[in-house]
Amino acid sequence: MRIGFLVFDKVTQLDLTGPLQVLSQVDGFSCELVAGDLRPRSTDGPLTLVPTTTFEAGGQFDMVCVPGGYGVSGAMGDADALTWLKKQAGKARWVTSVCTGAFILGAAGLLRSKRATTHWAYHDLLALFGARREQKRVVFDGQLVTGGGVTAGIDFALQIVAVERGEDAARSLQLALEYDPQPRHSGHPEFAEPATVQKLTSEVYTARRRVMGDAISKALARR
Repeated sequence: MRIGFLVFDKVTQLDLTGPLQVLSQVDGFSCELVAGDLRPRSTDGPLTLVPTTTFEAGGQFDMVCVPGGYGVSGAMGDADALTWLKKQAGKARWVTSVCTGAFILGAAGLLRSKRATTHWAYHDLLALFGARREQKRVVFDGQLVTGGGVTAGIDFALQIVAVERGEDAARSLQLALEYDPQPRHSGHPEFAEPATVQKLTSEVYTARRRVMGDAISKALARR
């Protein structure tokens, strides 16, 4: 199975490298980093990602994965990336996203009437693209698979492995990676202290939501 990960500037590297680490360990799976050209792309940390193929040269993938990050607002306006996603979706077995990467799928018109999830801080914005939002860590709807925020990409990838190779293969891989998240008491607003949720929302996500909302409005206007 050929898997193409969309890369763009200011991507959240764990959105991409989490599922990439999981999926690249499976026999018969090959992973590529795909962009419009081969120049290095920045991340939201010190790492830089170098595409391994381009939209034009990569051909058809069996699965495409769109990560999220600060750069999503810009990527939603990348006509070449959106055209590539629409074309891939026509024949791909899986069309997937992690975190706010779901909004790039939305800008490509791939969320309408679909059940989907994304990072908790932006979850309500999915409705702007016609998605039926679900508060789950991973949501399957036909060929569409969406993961929640950042680390949910690992869970999403393990579930893909379970579907493609069986539960035993997924469990063995989870054990090999020693994926056993701890502590478990504050990974979602449902379990976190209300004061923690309020502080993080006011200090970080209020401003980011405005940026995301503006980007979604522009993406909808272009359509």
